Amino acid sequence: MDTDVLIVGAGPTGMTLANELLIAGVSTVLADKLSQRSDLSRAGGVQSRTLEALDQRGLLEPLLATGEHPAITGHFAGIPLPHDANRHRLPWRSVPQVVIEEFFEQHLAAHGLHVRRDHELVALAQDDDGVTAAFANGATLRSRYLVAADGAHSAVRSLLRAGFPGQPGTLTIAAADVRLGGVDAPTSHTWNEDGHWAAVFPLGTDPQGRQLHRLVLGGPGRSLPRDIPVTEDEIRHGLSTVFGPRVHLLELRYARRITNASRQVEQYRHGRVFLAGDAAHVHLPLGAQGMNTGMQDALNLGWKLGAAVHGWAPENLLDTYHAERHPAGAAVLRNVRAQSLLMDWAGTRDPEVLAAREIFTAMAQLPDTQRHLADLMSGMAIRYPLHGTEAHSLVGRPAPDLDLGPARVHELLRSGHGILLDPGDTFAGVAGPWSDRVDRVGQGARTEPMLIRPDGYVCWAGAADPEPALNRWFGEPR
Repeated sequence: MDTDVLIVGAGPTGMTLANELLIAGVSTVLADKLSQRSDLSRAGGVQSRTLEALDQRGLLEPLLATGEHPAITGHFAGIPLPHDANRHRLPWRSVPQVVIEEFFEQHLAAHGLHVRRDHELVALAQDDDGVTAAFANGATLRSRYLVAADGAHSAVRSLLRAGFPGQPGTLTIAAADVRLGGVDAPTSHTWNEDGHWAAVFPLGTDPQGRQLHRLVLGGPGRSLPRDIPVTEDEIRHGLSTVFGPRVHLLELRYARRITNASRQVEQYRHGRVFLAGDAAHVHLPLGAQGMNTGMQDALNLGWKLGAAVHGWAPENLLDTYHAERHPAGAAVLRNVRAQSLLMDWAGTRDPEVLAAREIFTAMAQLPDTQRHLADLMSGMAIRYPLHGTEAHSLVGRPAPDLDLGPARVHELLRSGHGILLDPGDTFAGVAGPWSDRVDRVGQGARTEPMLIRPDGYVCWAGAADPEPALNRWFGEPR
Protein backbone atom coordinates (compact mmCIF):
# COMPACT_ATOMS: atom_id res chain seq x y z
CA MET A 1 0.00 0.00 0.00
CA ASP A 2 1.15 3.53 -0.80
CA THR A 3 -1.10 4.87 1.96
CA ASP A 4 -3.86 3.79 4.31
CA VAL A 5 -6.45 6.26 2.99
CA LEU A 6 -6.61 8.20 -0.25
CA ILE A 7 -8.88 11.24 -0.19
CA VAL A 8 -9.90 12.60 -3.58
CA GLY A 9 -10.81 16.28 -3.26
CA ALA A 10 -9.19 18.96 -1.06
CA GLY A 11 -12.22 21.06 -0.17
CA PRO A 12 -13.59 21.48 3.37
CA THR A 13 -14.85 17.88 3.47
CA GLY A 14 -11.60 16.34 2.29
CA MET A 15 -9.42 18.49 4.53
CA THR A 16 -11.60 17.89 7.59
CA LEU A 17 -11.29 14.15 6.98
CA ALA A 18 -7.53 14.43 6.47
CA ASN A 19 -7.26 16.12 9.87
CA GLU A 20 -9.32 13.40 11.53
CA LEU A 21 -7.05 10.75 10.05
CA LEU A 22 -4.00 12.72 11.15
CA ILE A 23 -5.31 12.66 14.74
CA ALA A 24 -6.01 8.92 14.38
CA GLY A 25 -2.42 8.28 13.27
CA VAL A 26 -3.40 7.01 9.82
CA SER A 27 -1.22 7.58 6.75
CA THR A 28 -3.18 9.68 4.26
CA VAL A 29 -2.81 11.09 0.76
CA LEU A 30 -4.97 14.10 -0.12
CA ALA A 31 -5.22 14.61 -3.89
CA ASP A 32 -6.98 17.33 -5.87
CA LYS A 33 -7.32 17.98 -9.59
CA LEU A 34 -6.82 21.76 -9.23
CA SER A 35 -3.32 23.11 -9.69
CA GLN A 36 -3.88 25.61 -6.87
CA ARG A 37 -6.41 26.26 -4.15
CA SER A 38 -9.58 28.02 -5.29
CA ASP A 39 -9.92 31.69 -4.30
CA LEU A 40 -13.74 31.66 -4.55
CA SER A 41 -15.68 32.20 -1.33
CA ARG A 42 -18.58 29.82 -2.10
CA ALA A 43 -20.14 28.86 1.29
CA GLY A 44 -20.05 31.66 3.83
CA GLY A 45 -21.30 30.42 7.20
CA VAL A 46 -20.33 27.81 9.80
CA GLN A 47 -23.08 26.18 11.88
CA SER A 48 -23.03 25.77 15.65
CA ARG A 49 -22.43 21.99 15.48
CA THR A 50 -19.50 22.37 13.07
CA LEU A 51 -18.00 25.06 15.32
CA GLU A 52 -18.31 22.67 18.26
CA ALA A 53 -16.53 19.95 16.29
CA LEU A 54 -13.71 22.34 15.38
CA ASP A 55 -13.44 23.32 19.05
CA GLN A 56 -13.21 19.63 19.99
CA ARG A 57 -10.13 19.39 17.78
CA GLY A 58 -8.53 22.60 19.08
CA LEU A 59 -9.00 24.34 15.73
CA LEU A 60 -11.71 26.89 16.44
CA GLU A 61 -9.64 29.62 18.08
CA PRO A 62 -6.88 29.48 15.43
CA LEU A 63 -9.52 29.58 12.67
CA LEU A 64 -11.30 32.60 14.12
CA ALA A 65 -7.93 34.31 14.57
CA THR A 66 -7.44 34.37 10.79
CA GLY A 67 -9.59 37.48 10.41
CA GLU A 68 -12.84 39.17 11.28
CA HIS A 69 -15.49 36.45 11.46
CA PRO A 70 -18.54 37.96 13.15
CA ALA A 71 -21.35 35.97 14.72
CA ILE A 72 -24.40 35.82 12.44
CA THR A 73 -27.98 34.63 12.77
CA GLY A 74 -29.25 31.62 10.93
CA HIS A 75 -32.47 31.69 8.93
CA PHE A 76 -35.14 29.37 7.60
CA ALA A 77 -36.58 30.41 4.22
CA GLY A 78 -35.32 33.93 4.88
CA ILE A 79 -36.91 34.15 8.33
CA PRO A 80 -34.20 35.07 10.90
CA LEU A 81 -33.51 32.63 13.72
CA PRO A 82 -31.87 34.44 16.65
CA HIS A 83 -29.13 32.58 18.49
CA ASP A 84 -30.23 31.12 21.82
CA ALA A 85 -27.17 31.09 24.07
CA ASN A 86 -28.84 28.64 26.44
CA ARG A 87 -29.24 26.00 23.73
CA HIS A 88 -26.24 26.39 21.44
CA ARG A 89 -22.87 27.04 23.02
CA LEU A 90 -21.46 28.64 19.88
CA PRO A 91 -23.40 30.96 17.55
CA TRP A 92 -23.05 30.79 13.77
CA ARG A 93 -19.97 32.51 12.36
CA SER A 94 -19.31 34.15 9.04
CA VAL A 95 -16.29 32.20 7.76
CA PRO A 96 -16.09 31.91 3.95
CA GLN A 97 -15.19 28.53 2.51
CA VAL A 98 -12.04 29.96 0.95
CA VAL A 99 -10.79 30.90 4.44
CA ILE A 100 -11.56 27.44 5.80
CA GLU A 101 -9.68 25.77 2.94
CA GLU A 102 -6.63 28.00 3.35
CA PHE A 103 -6.61 27.44 7.11
CA PHE A 104 -6.87 23.67 6.83
CA GLU A 105 -4.26 23.43 4.08
CA GLN A 106 -1.75 25.35 6.18
CA HIS A 107 -2.61 23.35 9.30
CA LEU A 108 -2.19 20.01 7.52
CA ALA A 109 1.05 21.12 5.87
CA ALA A 110 2.45 22.11 9.28
CA HIS A 111 1.90 18.48 10.29
CA GLY A 112 3.55 17.11 7.17
CA LEU A 113 0.44 16.40 5.07
CA HIS A 114 0.58 18.33 1.80
CA VAL A 115 -2.12 18.39 -0.86
CA ARG A 116 -1.03 16.64 -4.06
CA ARG A 117 -2.31 18.97 -6.76
CA ASP A 118 -2.79 18.37 -10.49
CA HIS A 119 -4.12 14.91 -9.62
CA GLU A 120 -7.26 14.35 -11.69
CA LEU A 121 -8.71 10.90 -11.06
CA VAL A 122 -9.42 8.95 -14.26
CA ALA A 123 -9.77 5.33 -13.09
CA LEU A 124 -10.16 3.23 -9.98
CA ALA A 125 -10.44 -0.46 -9.17
CA GLN A 126 -10.91 -2.19 -5.83
CA ASP A 127 -10.38 -5.71 -4.55
CA ASP A 128 -10.54 -7.45 -1.18
CA ASP A 129 -7.40 -5.73 0.07
CA GLY A 130 -7.53 -2.18 -1.26
CA VAL A 131 -8.20 0.37 -3.98
CA THR A 132 -6.01 1.32 -6.94
CA ALA A 133 -6.46 4.85 -8.30
CA ALA A 134 -5.03 6.20 -11.55
CA PHE A 135 -4.62 9.89 -12.35
CA ALA A 136 -4.40 11.86 -15.58
CA ASN A 137 -0.80 12.87 -14.80
CA GLY A 138 0.27 9.21 -14.90
CA ALA A 139 0.43 8.68 -11.14
CA THR A 140 -1.03 5.53 -9.60
CA LEU A 141 -1.78 5.11 -5.90
CA ARG A 142 -2.72 2.04 -3.92
CA SER A 143 -4.63 2.51 -0.64
CA ARG A 144 -6.62 0.45 1.82
CA TYR A 145 -9.58 2.84 1.52
CA LEU A 146 -10.59 5.70 -0.77
CA VAL A 147 -12.90 8.57 0.08
CA ALA A 148 -14.60 10.69 -2.57
CA ALA A 149 -14.73 14.32 -1.45
CA ASP A 150 -14.49 15.64 -5.01
CA GLY A 151 -17.67 17.68 -5.21
CA ALA A 152 -20.98 17.74 -7.00
CA HIS A 153 -19.48 16.47 -10.27
CA SER A 154 -17.57 13.70 -8.49
CA ALA A 155 -15.29 11.63 -10.73
CA VAL A 156 -15.32 8.87 -8.12
CA ARG A 157 -19.12 8.71 -8.12
CA SER A 158 -19.14 8.52 -11.92
CA LEU A 159 -16.51 5.79 -12.01
CA LEU A 160 -18.48 3.80 -9.43
CA ARG A 161 -21.65 4.36 -11.44
CA ALA A 162 -23.30 5.04 -8.12
CA GLY A 163 -27.01 5.78 -8.15
CA PHE A 164 -27.61 9.50 -7.65
CA PRO A 165 -31.40 9.93 -7.65
CA GLY A 166 -33.29 13.13 -7.00
CA GLN A 167 -34.65 16.18 -8.74
CA PRO A 168 -32.82 17.84 -11.65
CA GLY A 169 -32.33 21.58 -11.67
CA THR A 170 -35.31 23.50 -13.04
CA LEU A 171 -34.06 27.06 -12.59
CA THR A 172 -30.93 29.07 -11.82
CA ILE A 173 -30.21 32.04 -9.61
CA ALA A 174 -27.23 34.41 -9.59
CA ALA A 175 -24.79 34.37 -6.67
CA ALA A 176 -21.97 36.89 -6.35
CA ASP A 177 -19.27 38.14 -3.98
CA VAL A 178 -19.55 41.92 -3.95
CA ARG A 179 -18.84 45.18 -2.22
CA LEU A 180 -22.06 47.10 -1.74
CA GLY A 181 -23.04 50.60 -0.73
CA GLY A 182 -26.17 51.40 1.25
CA VAL A 183 -26.53 48.08 3.11
CA ASP A 184 -28.13 48.87 6.48
CA ALA A 185 -28.32 45.36 7.96
CA PRO A 186 -25.67 42.60 8.14
CA THR A 187 -28.09 39.94 6.86
CA SER A 188 -31.31 40.41 4.93
CA HIS A 189 -33.79 38.74 2.60
CA THR A 190 -35.90 41.16 0.60
CA TRP A 191 -38.76 40.62 -1.86
CA ASN A 192 -40.62 43.14 -4.03
CA GLU A 193 -44.23 42.98 -5.18
CA ASP A 194 -43.29 41.50 -8.55
CA GLY A 195 -41.54 38.45 -7.07
CA HIS A 196 -37.95 39.67 -7.48
CA TRP A 197 -35.83 38.99 -4.40
CA ALA A 198 -32.35 39.40 -3.00
CA ALA A 199 -30.43 37.87 -0.11
CA VAL A 200 -27.38 39.61 1.39
CA PHE A 201 -24.91 38.02 3.87
CA PRO A 202 -21.61 39.33 5.29
CA LEU A 203 -18.37 37.67 4.18
CA GLY A 204 -15.98 39.58 6.41
CA THR A 205 -13.52 42.16 5.09
CA ASP A 206 -10.86 42.20 2.40
CA PRO A 207 -7.17 43.02 3.11
CA GLN A 208 -8.00 46.72 2.87
CA GLY A 209 -10.65 46.39 5.58
CA ARG A 210 -13.59 46.83 3.21
CA GLN A 211 -16.77 44.85 3.90
CA LEU A 212 -17.62 42.06 1.47
CA HIS A 213 -21.03 40.48 1.00
CA ARG A 214 -22.53 37.43 -0.64
CA LEU A 215 -25.43 38.53 -2.84
CA VAL A 216 -28.01 36.16 -4.28
CA LEU A 217 -30.60 37.36 -6.82
CA GLY A 218 -33.66 35.62 -8.21
CA GLY A 219 -37.15 36.14 -9.50
CA PRO A 220 -39.09 36.27 -12.79
CA GLY A 221 -36.90 36.14 -15.86
CA ARG A 222 -33.68 35.63 -13.89
CA SER A 223 -33.32 31.91 -14.54
CA LEU A 224 -30.72 31.78 -17.31
CA PRO A 225 -28.55 28.88 -18.57
CA ARG A 226 -25.61 28.16 -16.26
CA ASP A 227 -23.02 28.85 -18.96
CA ILE A 228 -24.15 32.47 -19.47
CA PRO A 229 -21.81 34.74 -17.43
CA VAL A 230 -23.25 36.93 -14.68
CA THR A 231 -22.47 40.54 -15.59
CA GLU A 232 -22.17 43.74 -13.60
CA ASP A 233 -25.20 45.13 -15.43
CA GLU A 234 -27.24 42.13 -14.35
CA ILE A 235 -26.19 42.65 -10.72
CA ARG A 236 -26.91 46.38 -10.84
CA HIS A 237 -30.31 45.82 -12.40
CA GLY A 238 -31.18 43.16 -9.80
CA LEU A 239 -30.20 45.43 -6.92
CA SER A 240 -32.19 48.32 -8.37
CA THR A 241 -35.25 46.14 -8.92
CA VAL A 242 -35.32 44.93 -5.32
CA PHE A 243 -33.83 47.80 -3.30
CA GLY A 244 -34.27 50.81 -5.57
CA PRO A 245 -31.43 53.38 -5.42
CA ARG A 246 -30.67 52.67 -1.75
CA VAL A 247 -28.30 49.71 -2.32
CA HIS A 248 -25.75 49.88 -5.12
CA LEU A 249 -22.81 47.87 -6.44
CA LEU A 250 -19.30 49.09 -5.66
CA GLU A 251 -17.35 46.07 -6.91
CA LEU A 252 -18.11 42.64 -8.35
CA ARG A 253 -15.50 40.11 -7.19
CA TYR A 254 -16.94 36.83 -8.45
CA ALA A 255 -20.28 35.52 -9.71
CA ARG A 256 -21.84 32.29 -10.92
CA ARG A 257 -25.20 30.67 -11.50
CA ILE A 258 -26.45 27.90 -9.26
CA THR A 259 -29.37 25.53 -9.76
CA ASN A 260 -32.01 24.02 -7.51
CA ALA A 261 -30.97 20.44 -8.30
CA SER A 262 -31.50 18.13 -5.31
CA ARG A 263 -29.84 14.70 -5.33
CA GLN A 264 -28.37 12.14 -2.93
CA VAL A 265 -26.43 8.94 -3.59
CA GLU A 266 -28.23 5.72 -2.72
CA GLN A 267 -25.25 4.30 -0.84
CA TYR A 268 -22.49 6.20 0.96
CA ARG A 269 -20.32 3.08 1.04
CA HIS A 270 -19.21 1.00 -1.96
CA GLY A 271 -16.88 -1.65 -0.56
CA ARG A 272 -13.65 0.16 0.30
CA VAL A 273 -14.82 3.43 -1.28
CA PHE A 274 -16.85 6.04 0.60
CA LEU A 275 -18.68 9.13 -0.65
CA ALA A 276 -18.81 12.35 1.39
CA GLY A 277 -19.81 15.99 1.02
CA ASP A 278 -21.14 17.20 -2.33
CA ALA A 279 -20.06 13.90 -3.89
CA ALA A 280 -22.86 12.36 -1.81
CA HIS A 281 -25.51 15.10 -1.75
CA VAL A 282 -26.28 18.31 -3.67
CA HIS A 283 -28.94 20.97 -3.08
CA LEU A 284 -29.49 24.71 -3.11
CA PRO A 285 -26.89 26.48 -0.94
CA LEU A 286 -29.20 27.59 1.86
CA GLY A 287 -27.52 28.26 5.20
CA ALA A 288 -24.17 26.85 3.98
CA GLN A 289 -25.65 23.45 4.77
CA GLY A 290 -23.76 21.74 1.95
CA MET A 291 -20.33 22.63 3.37
CA ASN A 292 -21.35 21.98 6.98
CA THR A 293 -23.01 18.66 6.16
CA GLY A 294 -19.90 17.56 4.26
CA MET A 295 -17.63 18.44 7.17
CA GLN A 296 -19.93 16.48 9.48
CA ASP A 297 -19.71 13.52 7.06
CA ALA A 298 -15.94 13.65 7.45
CA LEU A 299 -16.09 13.85 11.25
CA ASN A 300 -18.34 10.80 11.36
CA LEU A 301 -16.19 8.75 8.99
CA GLY A 302 -12.68 9.70 10.11
CA TRP A 303 -12.44 7.90 13.46
CA LYS A 304 -14.14 4.82 11.99
CA LEU A 305 -11.56 4.56 9.21
CA GLY A 306 -8.86 5.02 11.85
CA ALA A 307 -10.30 2.13 13.84
CA ALA A 308 -10.39 -0.08 10.73
CA VAL A 309 -6.80 0.73 9.79
CA HIS A 310 -5.54 0.05 13.32
CA GLY A 311 -7.42 -3.24 13.46
CA TRP A 312 -9.78 -2.67 16.37
CA ALA A 313 -12.92 -1.66 14.46
CA PRO A 314 -15.85 -3.83 15.51
CA GLU A 315 -17.76 -5.68 12.82
CA ASN A 316 -19.98 -3.38 10.74
CA LEU A 317 -18.51 -0.17 12.22
CA LEU A 318 -17.78 1.18 8.74
CA ASP A 319 -21.37 0.40 7.70
CA THR A 320 -22.63 2.78 10.39
CA TYR A 321 -21.28 5.67 8.30
CA HIS A 322 -24.08 5.19 5.75
CA ALA A 323 -26.63 4.28 8.43
CA GLU A 324 -25.98 7.56 10.28
CA ARG A 325 -25.08 10.06 7.60
CA HIS A 326 -27.52 9.13 4.81
CA PRO A 327 -30.55 10.06 6.98
CA ALA A 328 -28.79 13.26 8.05
CA GLY A 329 -28.18 14.22 4.42
CA ALA A 330 -31.76 13.34 3.45
CA ALA A 331 -33.06 15.60 6.23
CA VAL A 332 -31.02 18.51 4.82
CA LEU A 333 -32.45 17.93 1.35
CA ARG A 334 -35.98 17.98 2.80
CA ASN A 335 -35.51 21.25 4.66
CA VAL A 336 -33.89 22.87 1.63
CA ARG A 337 -36.83 21.86 -0.58
CA ALA A 338 -39.26 23.26 1.97
CA GLN A 339 -37.33 26.54 2.15
CA SER A 340 -37.15 26.78 -1.63
CA LEU A 341 -40.93 26.49 -1.83
CA LEU A 342 -41.60 29.04 0.93
CA MET A 343 -39.07 31.50 -0.51
CA ASP A 344 -40.66 31.29 -3.99
CA TRP A 345 -37.29 31.14 -5.74
CA ALA A 346 -38.87 31.40 -9.17
CA GLY A 347 -40.78 34.54 -8.20
CA THR A 348 -44.14 33.12 -9.26
CA ARG A 349 -46.10 35.05 -6.60
CA ASP A 350 -48.40 32.05 -6.47
CA PRO A 351 -51.20 32.99 -4.02
CA GLU A 352 -51.03 29.54 -2.40
CA VAL A 353 -47.28 29.88 -1.79
CA LEU A 354 -47.69 33.40 -0.42
CA ALA A 355 -50.45 32.24 1.93
CA ALA A 356 -48.31 29.35 3.16
CA ARG A 357 -45.35 31.68 3.76
CA GLU A 358 -47.50 34.18 5.65
CA ILE A 359 -48.79 31.50 8.02
CA PHE A 360 -45.35 29.91 8.39
CA THR A 361 -43.76 33.29 9.18
CA ALA A 362 -46.26 33.79 11.99
CA MET A 363 -45.65 30.27 13.32
CA ALA A 364 -41.89 30.85 13.23
CA GLN A 365 -42.30 33.52 15.91
CA LEU A 366 -43.50 30.90 18.43
CA PRO A 367 -40.66 30.00 20.82
CA ASP A 368 -41.00 26.22 20.38
CA THR A 369 -41.09 26.51 16.59
CA GLN A 370 -38.15 28.88 16.57
CA ARG A 371 -36.09 26.53 18.75
CA HIS A 372 -36.91 23.58 16.49
CA LEU A 373 -35.89 25.46 13.35
CA ALA A 374 -32.76 26.82 15.01
CA ASP A 375 -31.73 23.29 15.99
CA LEU A 376 -32.46 22.09 12.45
CA MET A 377 -30.39 24.78 10.74
CA SER A 378 -27.53 24.73 13.26
CA GLY A 379 -26.89 21.00 12.88
CA MET A 380 -27.86 20.40 16.52
CA ALA A 381 -31.07 18.50 15.70
CA ILE A 382 -29.18 15.43 14.46
CA ARG A 383 -29.79 12.30 16.48
CA TYR A 384 -28.07 9.23 15.10
CA PRO A 385 -30.12 6.00 15.19
CA LEU A 386 -27.93 4.26 17.76
CA HIS A 387 -28.74 1.34 20.04
CA GLY A 388 -30.10 2.83 23.26
CA THR A 389 -31.87 5.87 21.78
CA GLU A 390 -35.14 4.40 23.03
CA ALA A 391 -33.81 4.26 26.59
CA HIS A 392 -31.95 7.56 27.07
CA SER A 393 -32.47 11.02 25.61
CA LEU A 394 -28.71 11.74 25.29
CA VAL A 395 -27.84 8.70 23.15
CA GLY A 396 -27.28 9.59 19.51
CA ARG A 397 -26.91 13.32 20.21
CA PRO A 398 -23.86 15.58 20.54
CA ALA A 399 -22.38 15.34 24.02
CA PRO A 400 -23.03 18.28 26.36
CA ASP A 401 -19.88 20.32 26.95
CA LEU A 402 -19.60 19.61 30.65
CA ASP A 403 -17.02 21.05 33.03
CA LEU A 404 -15.26 17.97 34.39
CA GLY A 405 -12.97 19.78 36.77
CA PRO A 406 -9.52 19.68 35.13
CA ALA A 407 -11.01 20.08 31.63
CA ARG A 408 -14.19 20.40 29.64
CA VAL A 409 -15.53 17.66 27.38
CA HIS A 410 -14.51 19.45 24.18
CA GLU A 411 -10.90 19.66 25.43
CA LEU A 412 -10.76 15.95 26.28
CA LEU A 413 -11.96 15.02 22.78
CA ARG A 414 -8.83 16.54 21.24
CA SER A 415 -7.01 13.26 21.83
CA GLY A 416 -9.20 11.54 19.23
CA HIS A 417 -10.16 8.93 21.84
CA GLY A 418 -13.57 8.06 23.18
CA ILE A 419 -14.50 9.26 26.67
CA LEU A 420 -16.21 7.31 29.45
CA LEU A 421 -17.64 9.64 32.09
CA ASP A 422 -17.72 7.62 35.30
CA PRO A 423 -18.57 10.01 38.16
CA GLY A 424 -18.88 7.27 40.76
CA ASP A 425 -15.72 5.40 39.73
CA THR A 426 -18.03 2.48 39.17
CA PHE A 427 -16.63 1.24 35.87
CA ALA A 428 -12.86 1.51 36.33
CA GLY A 429 -12.38 -2.24 36.09
CA VAL A 430 -14.74 -2.57 33.13
CA ALA A 431 -13.13 0.22 31.08
CA GLY A 432 -9.50 -0.72 31.73
CA PRO A 433 -9.06 -3.09 28.76
CA TRP A 434 -10.09 -0.27 26.37
CA SER A 435 -7.75 2.33 27.85
CA ASP A 436 -5.75 2.58 24.61
CA ARG A 437 -8.80 4.01 22.81
CA VAL A 438 -11.17 5.25 25.56
CA ASP A 439 -10.20 7.75 28.27
CA ARG A 440 -12.11 7.31 31.55
CA VAL A 441 -12.95 10.38 33.66
CA GLY A 442 -13.88 9.43 37.20
CA GLN A 443 -14.62 11.43 40.32
CA GLY A 444 -15.09 15.10 39.61
CA ALA A 445 -17.29 14.46 36.58
CA ARG A 446 -20.52 16.00 37.82
CA THR A 447 -22.79 14.20 35.43
CA GLU A 448 -24.48 10.91 34.92
CA PRO A 449 -22.38 8.15 33.35
CA MET A 450 -22.04 8.30 29.58
CA LEU A 451 -19.80 7.02 26.80
CA ILE A 452 -18.81 9.53 24.11
CA ARG A 453 -17.45 8.54 20.70
CA PRO A 454 -14.40 10.32 19.22
CA ASP A 455 -16.73 12.39 16.99
CA GLY A 456 -18.42 13.84 20.09
CA TYR A 457 -21.68 11.84 20.01
CA VAL A 458 -23.05 9.98 23.04
CA CYS A 459 -23.33 6.24 22.35
CA TRP A 460 -24.32 5.05 25.85
CA ALA A 461 -25.69 6.71 28.98
CA GLY A 462 -27.29 5.69 32.25
CA ALA A 463 -26.56 3.30 35.03
CA ALA A 464 -26.38 0.03 33.09
CA ASP A 465 -23.19 -1.85 32.32
CA PRO A 466 -21.22 0.04 29.59
CA GLU A 467 -19.32 -3.06 28.47
CA PRO A 468 -21.72 -3.95 25.61
CA ALA A 469 -21.44 -0.38 24.28
CA LEU A 470 -17.65 -0.46 24.58
CA ASN A 471 -17.60 -3.66 22.54
CA ARG A 472 -20.09 -2.29 20.01
CA TRP A 473 -18.17 0.94 19.30
CA PHE A 474 -14.57 0.26 20.33
CA GLY A 475 -14.12 -3.39 19.43
CA GLU A 476 -12.60 -6.23 21.37
CA PRO A 477 -10.69 -5.26 24.53
CA ARG A 478 -6.93 -5.57 24.56
